Amino acid sequence: MDDFSQPPPQSTPQPTPEPTPLTSLNPGALSEPPAPVTPAFTDRSGGLMIFGIVQIILGLLCSLMIPLVMLGAFVSRLVPGGVASRPLQLASGIVNYAVIAATLIILGLGSTQAKRWARALTLVFSWYGLVMGALITILMTAILPVAMKAGIARAQQTAPDASTAAVSTVVLAIIVTLVIIFLAFFLIVVPVAFVIFYSRKDVELTCRDRDPVERWTDRTPLPVLGASSILFLASLQLLSAAISFPYFPFFGRYLGGIPGIGCFLAFAAIDMCLAFGLFRLQIAAWWIAIFASLFRIVSMALTYTRTNLMDVYSRMGLPQGQLETLHANPLTRSHVILWWGFLFSLIFLGYLVWLRRYFRKQSTPQPPEILAPADSPQLG
Repeated sequence: MDDFSQPPPQSTPQPTPEPTPLTSLNPGALSEPPAPVTPAFTDRSGGLMIFGIVQIILGLLCSLMIPLVMLGAFVSRLVPGGVASRPLQLASGIVNYAVIAATLIILGLGSTQAKRWARALTLVFSWYGLVMGALITILMTAILPVAMKAGIARAQQTAPDASTAAVSTVVLAIIVTLVIIFLAFFLIVVPVAFVIFYSRKDVELTCRDRDPVERWTDRTPLPVLGASSILFLASLQLLSAAISFPYFPFFGRYLGGIPGIGCFLAFAAIDMCLAFGLFRLQIAAWWIAIFASLFRIVSMALTYTRTNLMDVYSRMGLPQGQLETLHANPLTRSHVILWWGFLFSLIFLGYLVWLRRYFRKQSTPQPPEILAPADSPQLG
């Protein structure tokens, strides 16, 4: 009985241990978000610097063409029978070389700083230059031997003996070979080197690391940016043609004067609008670009097969001596250069068709339908 009457012994309460704060285990885990994991890559800043310097040098060399064009125009006026350029043609050529030189220098400076926009635009223009350069090299390879044969025939007529004609043949052959090698190097080899380097994933990641801010060239896929840039350049070229050669090929004839200039200006405005529309991935701009390309291709084909380019030169009011000089030149006597532009238009049309994968028609979201339960009573 005594055992049950005594109160049970009271245990001394133990202090409850305080929970260990998370910040003590991992300081800064709650205050700072986890750092994003960036893929490992080889830094290509040195290569970007080298290629940028090369671009700047090419731009400076291109700027040297401006005084050469002016000197050539001056000399052609002094040579009897020389083809003198009109003031507007001379101004158009100077502006074209100035724009190309400024573009190369600006892209070169951007590349030395590893800018995103410089890498994207350099890659786009390198592909454009490669396609154009390959076509020009093929064209000149086919045309220069013809011009060489014409030069040999003139040498044989004016040479006092056969040895002089033979020397002239060897000299002309060497000149033609050197010109083709020169064109192939600067118009094919150099663009290929730029395309290979700027297409590397390490180069892209280097630019993203050195230039972390999103640029306007990141807002559209790179192939679409290429088509937009081509249309932008085509718009500028049409404006230049409206000044230097205002004769528009229109379904079997050349429109001159105000109608021709109006067609050039109209298509320049269309190309400019399409350039911005494609950049914004508008499906309507893609369809209009397709139909506009087909329109031009059909118009050029009909015009080149039914007309003579020498008639256009005679309508320009050139002197008879200059007309004879142009007629003796196989480049101007035929439509070779014009058909070269026709071929580029076909290639660009195929490129536009390939770009269809980047343009998807945006469907308007429909409100969800309210379905009645299966066992709900039907009205009526």
